[in-house]
Amino acid sequence: MKREEIIKIVNKFLIEELEIEEEKLAPAARLKDDLGIDSLDFVDIVVIVERDFKFKINPNEMINVSTLNAFYDYIESKVGDQ
Repeated sequence: MKREEIIKIVNKFLIEELEIEEEKLAPAARLKDDLGIDSLDFVDIVVIVERDFKFKINPNEMINVSTLNAFYDYIESKVGDQ
């Protein structure tokens, strides 16, 4: 899967399901501070990743994922492993 497709899927979910404004979806945006993603939102994100990208998120691997770009990188690294 190409990075552009990963970005499109993630951003669509963030806009439609978490109601985050599209203008806020900059790669450097911090998930918690800039986008307001909380622990309940993260549960929804896990579901979408498992459904659309076909892998399970390891919470220990997500500890250092603080920006949207880092989240794209994380997904890209996992999809590339399959």
